Amino acid sequence: MQTRTLGKNGPHVSALGLGCMGMSDFYGHRDDAESIATIHHALDRGLNLLDTADVYGPHRNEELVGKAIKGRREQAFVATKFGIVRDPGNPAARGVDGRPDYVRASCDGSLKRLGIETIDLYYQHRVDPNVPIEETVGAMAELVQAGKVRHLGLSEASAATLERASKVHPIAALQSEFSLWTRDPQQNGMLDACRRLGISLVAYSPLGRGFLTGAIRSPEDFDADDYRRSSPRFQGGNFARNLALVDRVKALAADKGCSPAQLALAWVLAQGKDVLAIPGTKQRSRLDENLGALDVALSVAELAAIDAVFPPDAVAGERYTAAGMAHLNR
Repeated sequence: MQTRTLGKNGPHVSALGLGCMGMSDFYGHRDDAESIATIHHALDRGLNLLDTADVYGPHRNEELVGKAIKGRREQAFVATKFGIVRDPGNPAARGVDGRPDYVRASCDGSLKRLGIETIDLYYQHRVDPNVPIEETVGAMAELVQAGKVRHLGLSEASAATLERASKVHPIAALQSEFSLWTRDPQQNGMLDACRRLGISLVAYSPLGRGFLTGAIRSPEDFDADDYRRSSPRFQGGNFARNLALVDRVKALAADKGCSPAQLALAWVLAQGKDVLAIPGTKQRSRLDENLGALDVALSVAELAAIDAVFPPDAVAGERYTAAGMAHLNR
């Protein structure tokens, strides 16, 4: 298994991790038995970076991951998150909470659900604009001192926020959406800030929420409760325009002798040794396909060819609704 260093002189983790969110939420039907088998298969293959959050479910995904790693804790590097608050009365609504008391209570809840004594990597899922980042990260640093957390991370934080947070405690990772169709970290200063500060970029949705696999051909491919039905990039003319881009990637992948998913993941990993990816899946077969990306080496000419058919800003539509976009890059 290829590994990469997390943060500045941090632990070595698998270059490809496993995003576990879809096993419990947002992407249609659940199959807990297959999901647990997929996590076990990941650990068997040497993939150790498992990504979850308290908001997935909510809570169910942490419980699922905890069940899967029971008896195999030493093989897993567990990342979870706090900070997004869901309203039980309105599942579509989202709030953000970065108050120190909430940080501490959230950590204790996650530890219990995961069945572990220490969280390897603890992220603030979204930055709370009403709480100074110094206060939130200060509370997170106390968790490190207490032995409840090993490393700290932020998600979708701006370059300026990263700078401020790093003055309170070392930040090992910034998690952000990053893929062929989401180049934001390269364009808004996030990636530059990470490299200045010695922070790894952990790319979530590196397969464009499944679109870059080439398997999605129509919005009707989604289950009725699939979140993507309400995502701007998967609607109307945006869907058709983005599908044409994916078809170009499929052609390049065919020439390379790999799948579109493998080409897309190889592109992400080729952006730097400080970039990791956590594609999500709930099936062992898809996991094996994703891991095949580690064997795909892209030359400078091939990277240029990919950018030529799928240039930055080519994608149609925002990556979240207006409400979701308001929580990004704070």
